Amino acid sequence: MTRTVAILAMPGVQLLDVSGPLDVFAEANVQAGAVAYRLIVGACSPGSLISSSGLRLIPDFVVGEGANMRIDTLLVAGCPNATEITLNPSALGWLRRTAAKSRRFGSVCSGAFALAAAGLLNDVRVTTHWAVAKALAEAFPEVTVDEDAIHVRDGKVRTAAGVTAGLDLALALVEEDLGRDIAMRVASQLVMFFKRPGGQLQFSRKGEAGPVGRSALQEVQRWVAANPSLDHSVAKLAKRVNVSPRHFSRMFRAEVGMTPAAWVEVARVEAARRILEDGQDAPKKVAARCGFADVDVLRRAFQRRVGVTPADYRRRHGGQAGSE
Repeated sequence: MTRTVAILAMPGVQLLDVSGPLDVFAEANVQAGAVAYRLIVGACSPGSLISSSGLRLIPDFVVGEGANMRIDTLLVAGCPNATEITLNPSALGWLRRTAAKSRRFGSVCSGAFALAAAGLLNDVRVTTHWAVAKALAEAFPEVTVDEDAIHVRDGKVRTAAGVTAGLDLALALVEEDLGRDIAMRVASQLVMFFKRPGGQLQFSRKGEAGPVGRSALQEVQRWVAANPSLDHSVAKLAKRVNVSPRHFSRMFRAEVGMTPAAWVEVARVEAARRILEDGQDAPKKVAARCGFADVDVLRRAFQRRVGVTPADYRRRHGGQAGSE
């Protein structure tokens, strides 16, 4: 049985959002010893597509053409400017009709915006790239956005986080269709995780504690970031601004958007990330250097903010394996 997988690419598409999943499906054909997947790429208008890297794609079809084309799996690829693209009514209509007839549909990275604009993600749990997850949730409040997931399955909808997560999603689809053994052989051949450890928070930099608010508050934030190991209680920070602790807390939350304690934790976790990426200190020493009471407090804060343990983070993102 041959299944048609169609990937819709928009102008400025991220090339790996298209080529990554296609390579997974193509390798599945090799490992299955049969044409399990027929692979096609679509566009919203005729002519070649210029990707975000400048390379051109020649689509196999244009939306609206081939009304009788049977698509088993429809995926919409993302692009860096997806939040600024508005699909025309005919393209949105094509998405609705095709999704309704397909066995499953979904998106890679910011391609979720097109599906949401078509009303196809209402009351559905999805994921997208961490950098645009908040924008997707705000633009489409009826969509439930999981900011940490690598890929999500909800009913017939399949969505993937940023860029390389499209390979993870495609591999999961291969496992659904052809079984675990073939999917594992595909992962081995492509030198990729069969199940990627952790979520995408470990790659996110959106929580970095940059200074905001009035100049006095920014000075306090710079002080904390430069000296994470010191005592940064509300009383101590308020004293630097020469206001009462109560007034400082109110002012900080109003202008920075979180409590002083939460901001200090974010700054300390970011300091720990840099040490784990660049150094070889054990987590216990990292905890002391970053102002955490002990390694257990560091571990809990790190998992809350990054989604993995400090030791796991260093193994994946640092230069040398760590230990708990």
